[in-house]
Amino acid sequence: MMTVCLLGASGSIGSQTIDVMLKNPNDFDLFAFSVGHQTRKIRGILNHFPNVKAICIQDKSKLSYFKKAYPNITFFSGDEGLLELIRVSNAQMVVNALVGFVGLRPTIEALENNKIVALSNKESLVVGGEIINGLLKQGKGKLVPIDSEHVAIAKCLAVQDEDIDKVIITASGGAFRNLSRDQLKDVTPEQALNHPNWKMGKKITIDSATMVNKAFEIIEAHYLFGLPIDKISTILNLNSYVHSLVRYNNGTYRMEVGKPDMRKPIKYALYQGLINYQTVVSDDLTKIKNTTFADFNEDRYPIVRLAKKVILEKGSLGAVFNAANEEAVYAFLDHKIPFLGIEEIINQCVSEHKIIKKPNYDTLKEIDLSTRAKVRKLIEGRRN
Repeated sequence: MMTVCLLGASGSIGSQTIDVMLKNPNDFDLFAFSVGHQTRKIRGILNHFPNVKAICIQDKSKLSYFKKAYPNITFFSGDEGLLELIRVSNAQMVVNALVGFVGLRPTIEALENNKIVALSNKESLVVGGEIINGLLKQGKGKLVPIDSEHVAIAKCLAVQDEDIDKVIITASGGAFRNLSRDQLKDVTPEQALNHPNWKMGKKITIDSATMVNKAFEIIEAHYLFGLPIDKISTILNLNSYVHSLVRYNNGTYRMEVGKPDMRKPIKYALYQGLINYQTVVSDDLTKIKNTTFADFNEDRYPIVRLAKKVILEKGSLGAVFNAANEEAVYAFLDHKIPFLGIEEIINQCVSEHKIIKKPNYDTLKEIDLSTRAKVRKLIEGRRN
């Protein structure tokens, strides 16, 4: 039985991870989890998993209450509590379903402790890909992707990983895929959260609309599969029926097809790929039933170009990209900036940043904080 520490149990990926574990009770047991501010979910999770040893919440002031309510469980709080959770739980696998920069340090901690990391936290690789790959090269831990696009690529490469022309990451186009750039000026957060295919958390749904999400996934693919940027491309798949493809030198494509459901890639990650699955091979994408492809237009989604810049220049650039995006997305959700302001802020921060090569975690943390402060200042300047 695989013992699991689940970070971000109350979010979309975390909740679906619990669903998968409950459907396979003989294979997985939950030893620890974090819920951030959503402490009301603790009781329900414990009802399903009586062997939980430790829990992390965000609010330190609530620790005494939960320690009294659950005397047999160790409680932690805050970002440092996430690290303690990994150490104390002694779980074999850490599922990182956290959102944002906060997920990077737990990924590093888990690998340093030789855990299997099932990774949904995109920011870990976008910001700290060099650090994480360095740990993996040292034989520290194991990394398994959860993102549907990367799971699809992993499945295809497991069947055939030679003579690769490109891996092609599919994109839905997000909530505004039918709008021109000019029409994006006045769109609202409420409109942006109406994703046509997926039910996800707020931040990732906005990232899908801006296509920052796709830029992040390109960077992730570079680190996960050791691919140069010229081996990674994107294509629009309007109903998210194809979850990424691999094109080979003979012109054939291998892909995973099926309805959008994150429980499938989560199950793949929990089982570390040791499950039955099927891939589809075709020499003509127009022959694939139940789906529609369209060319990916970088003039329509220019933010994706930053993925190439981050991959080529590396260093601290990913930290700036991520921090600027996080702050700008939440400002948009709070109606403080327009939708296109997200791109503008990211581009300004990236263009003005002096890259630091081979940064350690502490340096990345400093850059993260300083970039956020800069973004808040830029936003305040826009409003005055």
